[in-house]
Formats: sequence, structure tokens, C-alpha cells
Amino acid sequence: MGIGLILVEKGLISRDQLEKALASQRETGERLDRVLVRLGFVSRHQVLAALGDQFQMPVVDLTTLAPAREVLATLPPKLVYRQSCVPIERHNGTLTVATSDPFEITALDELRLLTGCSIELVLADEDELNKFIRAHYGVGGDTLDQMATDRRDDADATTGAADEIEQAQEASVIKLVNDILAEAVNERATDVHVEPYESELIVRYRIDGVLQRANVPPTINRYGAAIVSRLKIMASLNIAEKRKPQDGRITFAHRPQSGPPQEFDLRMSVIPMLFGEGVVLRLLSKTAVLMSLDDLGMDKPTLVKWDELINRPHGIVLVTGPTGSGKSTTLYASLNRIVSDELKVITVEDPVEYHVPGVNQIQVNPKTGLTFANGLRSILRHDPDVVMVGEIRDKETAEVAIQASLTGHLVFSTLHTNDAAGATTRLLDMGVEPFLVASSVEGVLAQRLVRRVCRECAQPHHPSHEELPPDFEPSRDDLPMLGAGCRACRNTGFRGRVGVYELLRLTNHTREMIMERRNAPEIVAKALDDGDIRLLKTDGYEKYRTGQTTLSEVARALSG
Repeated sequence: MGIGLILVEKGLISRDQLEKALASQRETGERLDRVLVRLGFVSRHQVLAALGDQFQMPVVDLTTLAPAREVLATLPPKLVYRQSCVPIERHNGTLTVATSDPFEITALDELRLLTGCSIELVLADEDELNKFIRAHYGVGGDTLDQMATDRRDDADATTGAADEIEQAQEASVIKLVNDILAEAVNERATDVHVEPYESELIVRYRIDGVLQRANVPPTINRYGAAIVSRLKIMASLNIAEKRKPQDGRITFAHRPQSGPPQEFDLRMSVIPMLFGEGVVLRLLSKTAVLMSLDDLGMDKPTLVKWDELINRPHGIVLVTGPTGSGKSTTLYASLNRIVSDELKVITVEDPVEYHVPGVNQIQVNPKTGLTFANGLRSILRHDPDVVMVGEIRDKETAEVAIQASLTGHLVFSTLHTNDAAGATTRLLDMGVEPFLVASSVEGVLAQRLVRRVCRECAQPHHPSHEELPPDFEPSRDDLPMLGAGCRACRNTGFRGRVGVYELLRLTNHTREMIMERRNAPEIVAKALDDGDIRLLKTDGYEKYRTGQTTLSEVARALSG
């Protein structure tokens, strides 16, 4: 009896749903159980239990297992990856092997011959199995195993420039690089760092704003030059140039096991270092779902005030914070909220990170003279209602943006300052006249990103008095949580991020203080007295009280 009929017999799906799944299977060629899960008719765990009943195989939870190293070593990585199976226990001449595909039993004979053991198969969830393999055998472990074999077979190979190009174009190197990039996407990384050292090559992913080492086998060190060369070829860079920094772009298509294909725009930077070339890749998703303002984590009062600012007919609205604090995401969400057929919206960015429907987007290109300032001057002749400038970096851009706001345009932009009040003093430091700043800037939103407590392993946590910051007052209504660490969050206790915000709306009082060139702390003190600002720290503590993050995470994010 097939898996479809078993699920029908168990009452988990209807006959009609089975027919729809079979029709979809005929179009895609997928395995029927995977089609049923993709269509949402049944869960993976229900299918797994049904398969276990059909084949009379036990179902195991790999997240709870920690096999001994010698057990894992009974099968070579290339076989583990090829057959998608892992050894989890060895006892009295019997090797227990976990698989997610009981239909594929042709490997049994190969496993018996290779290990000399009787083989007992158990079932595991496909996603968990793939994570387990990557965690214990490393990203690209099968490819590196095969490359090591090939190198032993070809011990006399040369290592010249021509050979390096040839090696970078080999299928094994291409697959290894694709595995590293695919793992970065699967782990929700925003950056990939490839760092050469004297005796090792380190690959790190920036996940939720924090760098974490990728689990790659130590043998990857032998192929550092080939990996960099392959990335250079993908970015159309000069593979022979190893003395100068180079920048390029890569389009990377990723097809996850479930869900639609994804396309990423990778910004690549190569810099010569002591033991080779270091590479950093910034991952920008072309198919990412644009977040809404409601999803970013603003509290209701701040969101209402921000809504008022972004719906004004003219003036400058600024978002500030350090690199990687989510400024661009907030601006995109704000534009998406106000865009309509009645408004003409034009942006000039470096780079264009998201494609916003209904918005005309321009990318800065200094080589052709298209800078922020020049781009802004040009787009003003296109009769826009709303303009977004990716960043105000100099006096020229600041003055053009201010003139645009004073002539009836609403201007969005970003600045690199630590807090909201610092934006006004930063503009003054650039050389902009105080009366221009005071008359054009309507509001400033400062923000940071803090890591969310992982929902999979969150548990109540009440810190000791010594752990609490001196200015934090605990309340009976606090619901603090702490992540214990699990596979979903790579044992960090955090998964995803949420914004922490500080909104300063300029009033007559603050405008007068800007005219008098008063410093940021004085402006903050006055705004606090008047109730015109809610500090980053206050919002961070509130997110701790509601169990979204931790006090240590708030302290880390606000320390800069």
C-alpha cells in the first residue's frame, strides 16, 4: 500500500486531497509524501509516523542524539551525503542508520559491505537529518572528501596560475562554493566571511548581527585559493590580481527543499592579506518579502507618531544608527506604507537592497558621476512628491536634501549617529547652517537591532539583583525569558531580531536650541521634560519586560 492510501486510511487526508497531490506529482515528479506536505494537506511528522508504520521502522528524533565520534566515522562523508543517511549507534555487530527515505534501500548492501555490520534502518525527519549531517560532517564534507581523493590520485599536479583557474572551474570546487553559500542562506546569514590564516581557512556567517563560525571540515584549508578563485570568477573579477582589493557582484540562485526558488545579489569584497586573500560577501535577497512597519517591533505610541511624520507633505525625516542597525529596512517599510497612485516616489541608493513596487529606484554609480548629491539634483526635475536618499554623507548632499525639503518635497534619509538628537549636531558639524537644519528637519528616528529570544527553547528567567543594570527597576508584571539553546538557534538562545527605537520630533523648543547650536545631551534633556522623546534604553527595557530579548542583549546593542 502506498503512502497516499495509508494517509487516507488513517484519516489524515481525504481522497480529494490525494487526487490533487497526485496531479501535482505528475507535473513536478516529486515524491508523493513531499507533495502532500508542500500543499499543506499533512505535516512532516504525520507523514513520518505513517512511513514508520508502513515500513515497520522506528522513528527517531535526531535533535536528542549525540552519537560517538567513532560511530560517525564508520561511514565516509561522501556516502553519507550521497545516500542521505547517518550512523547513530553501533552495538553487537549491528549498525543503526537513520534515513529519511525508506523507499531508497539500494544502499543497504553497500553499507553492509563497507562496514561489515548488520544494518538496522530507522526513520528521521528530512530537515533534521540534513541539519544533523551538516553539523557532524561539515558543510561540503562530501565534496572535500572527494577532492582529497582526487588530489591523492593526481599528486603531481602543478599549482601555477593556469592550473589555479582550471581548479576553480572544477565541478567539485563549484559544488563546494555553492554548498557554503546555500548553508549561509539556510542559516539566515547576512554576510559570509572567508578568512585565510597560516594553517587554516575560517568561514564565518553573520547571523542576527553576530559572527558565528561555519561548520566546515578542517581540510577546507587546502582549497582556500581555489574557493577564492571560484568566487572571483562568479563575480567577473581578475583572478590573476592578488595584490589589490577588488569589488564585485554575484547573482546566486538558491532552491530550498521546500518553498519557491530564491535569488540573491551578493556584494563581494576581496582584500589581500598576510596568508592569502580575504573575502566578504553581503547577501541581499532579491525575492525577500518586504517587511511592514507593524512587523519591525515599534511600540504603538512610537508607530502613531512615526506615521504622522512620514505622511507630512514636506520636510526631512531621518533614521539614524550604526551600520547594520536596520535603517534601510525601516525606510523601505515606511515608503511601502505611503506609496500610492497619487504620490511619485523616487529613491537614490547605494545599493538598492529591496525592490519596492510603485517606487522609482536609482542606484549610485560614482564611476559615472552619479553620486547621492548629483542623483538628488537630477530626480528633483522628475517632479517627485517623496524622495529617499540612501545616506547623507557630506555637506553637499545635506544641503541639496534640505533645499528639496524646503521646496515642497518630503525627504527620507539616514545618518550614522548614536542617538536621535545627535543627528542635528551631525548636520551642523558637516557645515550646514543652523537655520536650515531647524527649518527642514521634522523628526529623527534612532534605532538598534537586538536579538530575539528563540521561541523554540525560551524559558522563564528571573535574574539576580546583581545581574540587573543600576537604572533598571523590576516590576511584578515583567515576563523575562531566556533561550536555553537548541538546534533551531544554533545553541545561541536567540533567533531573529527586533528593533529598538528612539523617536525625536522637533518642536519649537528644540528648533530654538538647534539655532543656538546647543549640544545633543541638552536637546535630549529638554525633549524628555517636554515628553517629545522616548529613549532607546527605555524601549529596550520594555522589550526585555515582555520576554522578547534579554538585558545583556540590550546592553550589547546600546553600548555603541
